[in-house]
Formats: sequence, structure tokens, C-alpha cells
Amino acid sequence: MATIHWLQHVPFEGLGSLEEWLLEQGYDLCCTRLWAGELFPDLDCFAGLVVMGGPMGVFDHEAYPWLVREKVFLRSVIDRGIPILGICLGAQLLAAVLGAEVRKNPEKEIGWFPVVRTLNVPAFLRPVLPQEVTVFHWHGDTFTLPDGAVRLYASKACANQAFLYKDHVLGLQFHLETTRDSVAALIDNCRQELVAAPWIQSEEEMLSSGGRFAEINGWMHQLFKCFFSLRGEEKDEGGL
Repeated sequence: MATIHWLQHVPFEGLGSLEEWLLEQGYDLCCTRLWAGELFPDLDCFAGLVVMGGPMGVFDHEAYPWLVREKVFLRSVIDRGIPILGICLGAQLLAAVLGAEVRKNPEKEIGWFPVVRTLNVPAFLRPVLPQEVTVFHWHGDTFTLPDGAVRLYASKACANQAFLYKDHVLGLQFHLETTRDSVAALIDNCRQELVAAPWIQSEEEMLSSGGRFAEINGWMHQLFKCFFSLRGEEKDEGGL
């Protein structure tokens, strides 16, 4: 089975439900912990890339100088045609690398809020993209749509919630990998963002979500399999 590489920006944001599921599926996992100064791998060492979230902004180069090197790396992965999934900050980084504008969203969006599918979803993704679904958010920034990209989801608080670029770059502003433990870690490390606002929920609302974690995790696994596994198998036949 192929190797999936992932990029971690802070120690408290991991792969969530994806980690156990990927290992169960037989994938090999490797990681670059940017916060620890680790180096990027050779492009021949992995078949897919996951770019995780983080509290920093895509242009916080002075505080996080590795962001500059990360963007160069992401550009090379995109140019190679390797499938990439970007989540939250990861999606913003991919949008920036593709020439889009990343800026403050009119409202911070933190908690469980619905997203609605657009009309232009490519055929190969339609079976795994629901029309409307409540997902977990934690972001203050947003992005314009990169040239050549297709918008997949929108919400009342944020116009661009997900995009696909050339069938191998998928950006999700929201989190589908999140578990209850993941949310607890975000709250512990970013509690200062939880202020009274229209699109910010309380700690209790975020953690007492019933079966929503299982729902979004199941959707994440289906989407990953569609976007990475099936395409990866097709590429393996012709040589990646």
C-alpha cells in the first residue's frame, strides 16, 4: 500500500480520525513536524499528501519562517500531480500557492455549522459529497477561489468552504477528521478565540455534539478513499 505523508504545524493538531483509519486501510504514514524544524521528504517517497491546520496565518513568515519553505514544497507537489488534501490552514496555504488571496473572513467561524454543496461538483466526487451537512469549523481567515479551481461548498458565514483544483488538489476550510479529543485540544490551546460572536459556539456546544463526530469522520474516510485511494490505484497502474 502507498505512503501518505502529512504536514503538522502545531503539536496539538494531528490527523484525528484519519490516522487510525489510514493504518487500518494498510497505508504507511510519515510526517514532517514543521514546528520541530523537520525537513520535507523527497517527492518520490509518498503517493499522497495531507496538509493540516494551525492557528497561524499563511503570511506569518516572521514568526514561522518555515512557512516560506512549506509553500515552495507545496508548489513542487502540485506541479508533480501528487494528490493533496489541505485542511483549514492547509487549504489556505494551497489557495495561496495557487495564486488566490487569503484574507480575514468577515466573521470567525468556530463550532458546528452547516455547509451547502455547489452546483459544479465534478462527477467523480458527487457520490461522496452530501448536499448539505453540519461540519466542524475553527477558522478566522478565508480565501478567494484559485484560477481554474471549482468551489465545492459554501456556508452563510464563509463563501468559499472547499475547492478542487485540477482533480488532484482538494482544499477543505472545515474539519472532517476532528474527534472529541481533537476539539478538546483546540479549546485548551486556543480558548482565547472563544468570544461572544454570531458564528462562535461555546465549549459545551462544541463538545456535546452527539453523533456528529462519527458522522463527519465517516464522511472524511469516504472522501479520502474516493480522492486518494481510487486515483492512487489508477496512477499506480501507470507508474506514479
